[in-house]
Parts: sequence; C-alpha cells; structure tokens
Amino acid sequence: MFERMKCLVSALAVILCSLSVNAESPAEQRVTEAIKSPNVSVVHLWAPWCSNCQAELKSGGWIEMVKNNPNVQFYFVSVWNGGEDGRPMLEKFGIGKQPNVTVLADPGPRTGDKIKQFAGLPLSWIPTTWIYKGGDLRYALNYGEIRFPVLQQMLADSTSEWSHKGDQASVK
Repeated sequence: MFERMKCLVSALAVILCSLSVNAESPAEQRVTEAIKSPNVSVVHLWAPWCSNCQAELKSGGWIEMVKNNPNVQFYFVSVWNGGEDGRPMLEKFGIGKQPNVTVLADPGPRTGDKIKQFAGLPLSWIPTTWIYKGGDLRYALNYGEIRFPVLQQMLADSTSEWSHKGDQASVK
C-alpha cells in the first residue's frame, strides 16, 4: 500500500511540475485573451537590447503604424529581458503612451535560457510580429525587422472581407 501511495505522489509531482513549467505568464494570458477580439491585434515580441528591435524603433515605422491605425490594438511584449517591459525605450520613440498600445513584459525564462514559445506559438527570434483578427492568426513574421509598408498591407488585408464566390477563374 505504501509503495502504491509513493508512486501516486511521484506521478502527481511530475504532473504538477510540468504544469508549472508550461504555465502561461501573466503577459501571455493577457495577450491570449486580447487577441480574441473581433478587431485586428498586433503582437510584437521584442527587447530593448536587441539591435534589430532598436532599428525598427529608430526608423519611426512603429509610431507611424500605431498612429495611422487607431482601430488596431498593438501589444508590445518585451521578452528575454529579465521581466522588464522596456517602456522607457518605447516612450523615447513616442509609442508607450498611445491609446491603442499595451506594453507588457514576459517574466523571463520558464525553462532553459529563454522562453521557446509565447501564446502557443514558437518563439526563436526577435523581433517577432503576429497579426490576429477574431482569435485567428492572420500573419506571422518570425524572423527579423518589419518592412512597414508590408505590415500596413497585411493590416489592410486582415480587415478586408473577400471571397472567391463569383470569381470567373474558379474551378467548376
């Protein structure tokens, strides 16, 4: 009987340990809930120390995107940054206090050196930018700096309604 109880306790410990390792951070929970909105949401994973992230900010592209798209909610999530949100750098470039911007920080590694996923998607590089609408991932830009005209087109595409119904080229 004692051996069976010992096995059950060990199994429970393994389950609880795996749950705590894979548990979402508060930033992930907030983003996961927010992207369910029927509107377009942009999740930008970045860090203030990252030279690619700094280049995007210095170009003025992000503040222009935020200002030109007031109906889009932007989530700037600082990752791999010791739990710091990087707000001072965002504010330096006019981003942190915009009404359609939410600034969040992932608390840091939950396993290994860096988190390997965020909100259920793999994370291997920053900056990473994801576009959602109604809980659906529309675009994932996972490696490197954004080309802002391309991002603007993706936002426009994410808000447009389209269909192949009536398309002359459709297969019959």
